[in-house]
Amino acid sequence: MLKSLNTTKFVSVAMLSAILAGCSAKAPTTSTPTAPATVTSLASAPLEATVYLTQAANSKDPLQRDSYLLLAAHAYINANDYGAAQKLLKSIKPSLSQSPTLLAEHKYLSARVLEQTSTYAEALKLLNYPSTWVLPAWQMTAYHQFKARLYQLNKQPIEQVRELSLLTQYLPATEAREVNDQIWQVLQPMHEQTLQAFTRDASEGVFAGWLQLAYIAKHYAVDPAQLVRYLGEWQQQNPYHPAAATLPADLDRALNAKPFAPKNIAVLLPLSGQIAGAANAIRQGILASYLAKPDAQVAVNFYDTATDVTAAYQQAVTAGAEFIIGPLLPSEIDQLLTQASDGQNSATGASVSTKAVPQLFLNQTEKVVPDINKFYFALSPAQEAADAAARMYQDGVTMPLLLASNDAIGKRMAESFIQAWNKKSQTAIEVHYYEAGDKMRTTVQDALGVRDSQARIARIKELLGNNVQADFRSRQDIDAIYMISTPQELTLLKAFIDVNFSVFTQPVPLYTSSRSRLDKESSQAAQDLNNLTMSDAPWLMQNGEENLLVNTLWPGWNNSQKRLFIMGYDSMELISKLAQMRSFPGYQFNGRSGALSVNPDGVINRQLSWGRYQRGSFRAL
Repeated sequence: MLKSLNTTKFVSVAMLSAILAGCSAKAPTTSTPTAPATVTSLASAPLEATVYLTQAANSKDPLQRDSYLLLAAHAYINANDYGAAQKLLKSIKPSLSQSPTLLAEHKYLSARVLEQTSTYAEALKLLNYPSTWVLPAWQMTAYHQFKARLYQLNKQPIEQVRELSLLTQYLPATEAREVNDQIWQVLQPMHEQTLQAFTRDASEGVFAGWLQLAYIAKHYAVDPAQLVRYLGEWQQQNPYHPAAATLPADLDRALNAKPFAPKNIAVLLPLSGQIAGAANAIRQGILASYLAKPDAQVAVNFYDTATDVTAAYQQAVTAGAEFIIGPLLPSEIDQLLTQASDGQNSATGASVSTKAVPQLFLNQTEKVVPDINKFYFALSPAQEAADAAARMYQDGVTMPLLLASNDAIGKRMAESFIQAWNKKSQTAIEVHYYEAGDKMRTTVQDALGVRDSQARIARIKELLGNNVQADFRSRQDIDAIYMISTPQELTLLKAFIDVNFSVFTQPVPLYTSSRSRLDKESSQAAQDLNNLTMSDAPWLMQNGEENLLVNTLWPGWNNSQKRLFIMGYDSMELISKLAQMRSFPGYQFNGRSGALSVNPDGVINRQLSWGRYQRGSFRAL
C-alpha cells in the first residue's frame, strides 16, 4: 500500500538511499550535524526543522541553501506546525532559485499547508505544475497522488480518477495495480450519463479509457451479448490500457452471469384483506410493465397471500413458476425464509418444495439470508434517509442538523442517516426529536439555540431594565437541516424553522424526504415550502403521458399508492437484469422508482431524484 503523505513522499528504496547522509545517525546533543556537500533528494524530511535551518545557514551555494530551507518547511509540516511552515515558505519565495524541482517543491509544500489552513479548492488552485517542467519520478508521484487526494476531499471524483490514472505511470507494477483497483472503485457509483460526458476526453488516453470502460460496463451489463461485443471493441481500441489484459473482477463476473429469462412468473400479493389497496397498486404496475412489452410466451399469474403465504407459494411452484415476485409483508418473507431453511411447514407439517426458484421479495427484513437466487426490493424510508445523507454531503454540507418525528419511523430514518453520514464524515450529527403540536415549536427553538438566546436577553433585562432592545440569535454552526416528518407536520415544522432563524443568521438549506410530500398541494402550501429540497421517485417528478394516464385511471390514488405502482412496474423490469446487477454492483438500472443497484447480499439500493419548491411549485433538479 502507498504510504501516508504525512510522513514521506512515495519514492523507491533506491531514491530514499540518496537522502542526506546524516539522517540515519543520531546527532550529538552538544553540536549541530555537519551539512553534506550536496542535497541529493527532497523526497522526505526525517530530521527536525532546526537541523535543516542550521544547514541552510551554513550553505554558501544558493541551490543547496534553498533545498535545506524547503526540507525545513517539510519537517514543520511533518510536525503539524503549519504556521511555521507557511511563514518559512512565504519568506523564501521571492529569492527562491529558479530550479523546476525547487519551484515544484515550494508549490507542493505550500499546497500541503493550504490543505490544513484554508480550503481544498485553494490548495488545488496553487498545485499546478507547468508542462515544461522536467521533474524526477518521485516528485511527479507525490504531485499526482496529492492532487488525487485533494480532488477526493473536494468531491470531484472525475478529476480524482484523472490524477490517479496519471499517477500509475510512475509506480511499480504492484502499486499501480492497487491504484487501478482504486480507480475502478471510484467509478462505480457514478451515473452512466456522467461517465459518457467525459469519455470523449482524448487528451489523456488511460483516463479516457477508464471512463469508456466504466460506461460500457454500466450501459451493457444486463445484456451479456452486447457487453462482450463492446468490451471487445474497447480492448482493440485500447490494447495497452491497464484493464485491457485483465478486466476488473466484478465486470468479468457480469460477463459470465446467466440472466434470468422466465416464461412463467408468479406474483405473491395480499390481494384481499386490509392492505389489498396497496397490493392492487403493485399489481397494476406489474400489469402495466407486462403490457408495455407483451410476450405471448411469458405468463404472469397472481396468488393471494392474505390467508396463507405458504400455500400461495406452494401453488406457484406447483404451477411451474420459474421466477417469483413477492410476497409484500416482512412477516410473510420471514415465514418463507424460515421454512426454506427448515424444509418443513411449521404450521401443517407438510413438506415445502425445495426447488430453488429465483425470488424478488417486495420488502426488506431483519432476517436477510444471502442467497444467489433471492433479492430484496423495498421502498424503504431508512434507505431514503441514507441516500439523503449522501446527497447532502455531495452538496457540500458539513454540519447538518436533524429534526425528526418522535416515532419508530422517525428514529429509524435518523439512525440510517447518521450511519450513512459517518461513512463519509467525522462530524457528529445532532438529532432533535419533536412531538406533534405545541411541543414542536419548543423543540425547534432548542435545536436552533433560540431559547438559550432568549434566556440571556431576559437576564440582561432583569439587570438593566425592560427598555433594553435586543433580538434573539440562532446558532450559526449548522449549514443544513434534514427534516423527517409526515405531510401533515411538514408545513408547520418549516414555518417554525423559518421564524426561528434570527435576523443575524443566514437561513440554511432545508432538506426532507418523500414521506413529507403532500398528496394534493395547493398553491399556498407550495408557496409556504419555497426553497425546500425533497427526494422522491423520478417518476413522481414528471408530468408525462404515463403520469396523466395513471391519474385518469385511478384518480383517488395518493402518492404512496403511485410509488407502489412504479415499484411493481420496476419489479418486472428488473427480472432480466438482476443476475448481472448482483455480479456487477457498479451497475445501476434507471428505473421509475430510482437508480437501482444490487448489493452482494441481494438488497436493492435505490437512489432517488431530487426536486425543490420554488416560486410556489415543485421542480425537479
